[in-house]
Amino acid sequence: MRLNKYIAHAGIASRRKADELTVNGNVKINGMVVKEPGCDVADGDVVEVNGMTVSSAEKPEYVMVNKPLGYITAMKDPQERPTVAELVADIDARLFPVGRLDFNTAGLLLMTNDGDLAYRLAHPKHGVYKTYRATVTGVLSKERIHKLQSGVDIGGYVTSPAKVKIIKQGERSALVEIQIREGKNRQVRKMFAAVGNKVQELQRVAIGDLYLGRLKEGHYRKLTKEEIEYLKGC
Repeated sequence: MRLNKYIAHAGIASRRKADELTVNGNVKINGMVVKEPGCDVADGDVVEVNGMTVSSAEKPEYVMVNKPLGYITAMKDPQERPTVAELVADIDARLFPVGRLDFNTAGLLLMTNDGDLAYRLAHPKHGVYKTYRATVTGVLSKERIHKLQSGVDIGGYVTSPAKVKIIKQGERSALVEIQIREGKNRQVRKMFAAVGNKVQELQRVAIGDLYLGRLKEGHYRKLTKEEIEYLKGC
């Protein structure tokens, strides 16, 4: 098995990231540093990444988590804040989040040990829409909706066209559904701020055709075979 595929199957990183780790001298085979991403791993070889022995024999796991507010999308946090790792602590696999949700954003988060799938889903070129429901201040006018749909500058970066639908418009706030392909840091909040509306509450409710549904906050469920096949086809 090629080294980058072995590392990806171990749930450490995508194949591309595995190549970077190898070139940078962070990978050893049988105690020797290797810098050739294309080398093969034979049966019985001991592979280390950043000093940790890894195995590609780990069973692939795919779960959907309903992340609560106040949780960090990371496996560890230097400030000792709650992390999403705590929500899947009873799963005997080294899962990591696919993309991220901000500290103050709740909702659907996928976690897996399949590095290749995680990379594909997180990359905007694959065009997987993420659906959010946001409560924003003020009135979301047709002009503002059009700007969001066309793409807005969020600080040196112009977003791709978004899909926007008002669910409920009140006198002082609006409940809005927005779909985006990218995953820039605090992107949805920055997009609404760019058109003059501040996000008060934000929840991701879907990734592609996978919906959060009735999954309780702070809980997870394993994806079905059909859902896994769908994601691999995205």
